[in-house]
Amino acid sequence: MTDLEFLDQAERLLAGIENSCDALNDDADVDIDNQRVGGMVTLTFANRSQIIVNLQKPLHEVWLAARCGGFHYKFDGAAWQDTKGQGEFWQSLSRYASEQSGQPLLFKP
Repeated sequence: MTDLEFLDQAERLLAGIENSCDALNDDADVDIDNQRVGGMVTLTFANRSQIIVNLQKPLHEVWLAARCGGFHYKFDGAAWQDTKGQGEFWQSLSRYASEQSGQPLLFKP
């Protein structure tokens, strides 16, 4: 994957996170504050816990930091997959956000 291809896919991912937060805030009784600064999105839940997603451009990875730990994802041509085989990004984000917020949340691209 070239640097340009990585940035294109990573931008789609970050924009998808922002759009998914907006949809959840509009459609569900949830309050997720999302702030983006460059290649980093910070999600803050009502209980003040956070999930941070940021780009690691030199490695062509996206890193996700949640209360339960840190995870690295690489684009496999179809989806962002955990580098240690722990699953796909959107499923993981939904699981960790649900755990931290205390309510079921479904993030999708």
